[in-house]
Amino acid sequence: MAKLKLKAGSRPPWVGLAAAVWVQISAGNGSNFPLYSSALKSVLGFNQQQLTFLGVANDIGESVGLLPGVACNRFPPWAVLLVGVFACFLGYGVIWLAVTQTIHDLPYWVLWIALVVGSNSNAWFGTAVLVTNMRNFPLSRGTVSGILKGYSGISAAVYTVLYSLLLEQSASKLLLFLTLGIPVICLAMMYFIRPCTPPSGEDSSIHVHFVFTQVASVLLAIYLITITVIYDSVSLSGAVSYVLLAIVFIFLLSPLGIPVKMTLTRANADTLTPLAGSTENLAEGEGGTTHSDPLLSPSSSASNLGSFFENEYTSDVETLLAVGEGAVKKKRRPRRGEDFKLHEAFFKADFWLLWLVYFLGVGSGVTVTNNLAQIGIAFGVDNTTVLLSLFSFCNFVGRLGSGALSEHFVRTRSIPRTLWMACTLVVMVLAFVLYALAFSGTLYVSTALLGVCFGFQYSLMVPTASELFGLKHFGIIYNFMLIGNPVGALLFSGLLAGSVYDAEAAKQGSSTCLGPECFRLTFFVLAGLCGLGSILSVFLTIRIRPVYQMLYSSGSFRLPHTSGH
Repeated sequence: MAKLKLKAGSRPPWVGLAAAVWVQISAGNGSNFPLYSSALKSVLGFNQQQLTFLGVANDIGESVGLLPGVACNRFPPWAVLLVGVFACFLGYGVIWLAVTQTIHDLPYWVLWIALVVGSNSNAWFGTAVLVTNMRNFPLSRGTVSGILKGYSGISAAVYTVLYSLLLEQSASKLLLFLTLGIPVICLAMMYFIRPCTPPSGEDSSIHVHFVFTQVASVLLAIYLITITVIYDSVSLSGAVSYVLLAIVFIFLLSPLGIPVKMTLTRANADTLTPLAGSTENLAEGEGGTTHSDPLLSPSSSASNLGSFFENEYTSDVETLLAVGEGAVKKKRRPRRGEDFKLHEAFFKADFWLLWLVYFLGVGSGVTVTNNLAQIGIAFGVDNTTVLLSLFSFCNFVGRLGSGALSEHFVRTRSIPRTLWMACTLVVMVLAFVLYALAFSGTLYVSTALLGVCFGFQYSLMVPTASELFGLKHFGIIYNFMLIGNPVGALLFSGLLAGSVYDAEAAKQGSSTCLGPECFRLTFFVLAGLCGLGSILSVFLTIRIRPVYQMLYSSGSFRLPHTSGH
């Protein structure tokens, strides 16, 4: 187990959260596929099914993060981020070379692999910042998850604005930005993403800081959708475009105001106390003093939060010696709410129920995101960037709102977060039916509903997995859950939607399909799958309610005691 320096002080966690905002925006680079998919199709002469399978490659790379999950247990966050930087540069660099015809006649399989590699940077970026920040704020998992996943969700709108105002709606310029710009941003931020001493959950200013970050992200989302609509309605000069982009930049910097404020009002920062049990490990001041501890050794099944930064290797050796001397009994399997290894979680029905619910919800949603440009064209929409921005905004609302809503009810009534997954799956049934019926004016309503629900599904899985199966091995468990995304994309988008679209296009004698029939059968099938997911999520909610009553019976997260694990 690698030794890492644990940053002491009250401000570093908030600096890390502010830096994580930029990395999470970078980790949303896979959402750009609809912006350059038309260029891939026209320049390289692909049909819809070939294009759809490139979308599947995008989803596979974006969601298959088992390697990052393992790596974050063994290496510091900056090393995990560095792998993502190289993947982003190499993968999108090859796609850029193909679209600009710098290299001619690249085989289809090379482009497919390049897209997997490029979008896999998302998994490395997202895993590094999510795991690190959930460790740094262990008592506010739902809130932190909602904030970070919210910024990842709104990244599509950020890229759309950048694509429209700065990159002149050029697919080649966008791909060049993904090749060079994203790596530069992440290289600049990686120093600040590091494990820190968690602030006390009792200080009221922590809640105020989270609210400030949430409000700033909401204002950014509203601003992005507003300027997208304005750009679609009127012609903007270059100077105005740069001013609008500068305001986006200021909004993205706003979370940095928290540590700045803490520096200016040092007295308030000094009221924060370290978590119980960890005072012997803290520096006396808030300077650069650090000490060595592992990043992912914390155990949510310890009797207090101070054990979050104990050395896992030492603990295991001591346990084995005690077993050999007869001092303790052999380790038992963990119970729900305690720390699970991945292979231990495999034997729990709740693990597979959560995976299935996530697979059905997100797999259905990603089918729409991969084909959103073609859906808009089929329904007669000339500029699909507005549709993409609407979906991105609503996706952000769902991700951020799910964290705040579920955190409130889980603390006040011990209601499992999966109940909200069930509710949003029912709404997704309605959205897909509206898509299929294609009533006048329902395209944007359906897209908005689906965006919100997709955000709920994506964001609620994160804290749920950590609460049921612990934080010690959360990185790999979380990334295994994400496999539901590319599996759903392969089955529902690649095989179902692509085949139906091409069949309808063949009937029309064109490579481009027009009319609601292009996706009608796909939408009805997806509605049925979401209905099945809602039933499974209700069943899962009933099963895990006792776990949440145990964890949140006191109105705040309470760590379960365990013996031998």
